[in-house]
Amino acid sequence: MTDNAVPAGQAALLARIHAAAFTPVHRWDAQAMTALLAMPGVFVLLAQGEGIPPVSGFIMARVLLDEAEILTFAVDPAWQGQGIGRALLGRCLDEAARAGVASMFLEVARDNVAALGLYHAAGFVVVGVRRRYYPDGADACVMKREI
Repeated sequence: MTDNAVPAGQAALLARIHAAAFTPVHRWDAQAMTALLAMPGVFVLLAQGEGIPPVSGFIMARVLLDEAEILTFAVDPAWQGQGIGRALLGRCLDEAARAGVASMFLEVARDNVAALGLYHAAGFVVVGVRRRYYPDGADACVMKREI
């Protein structure tokens, strides 16, 4: 965990950001956030800094042995396109490397062009597809990056 780790009591904050960034069928509520935060190896990094609101985004990941997985990642739409997501992803990869992670995985909707572009630019490659993975029936690309 980093000094930017979010205590479980802030699950409502994470759920609000998530709700702003995702359509209703893809949103995770505070109860889901609390459950994820309680899992071993989970860490959260917040987008905070000069010129942005107190928390404009976050990334949540889980480390298990030498692998990590991005569980969810959201930037408030009012702040998208300003490099916040790229910075969060970079910090997450750095945190995983410090934890001894060799590979990072994630799932992303096949039609989420912006996210796919961000992940490709960060060195992730598609290693599989999960058909009808999301509640709306969308496919998920499974992506991986060596650390």
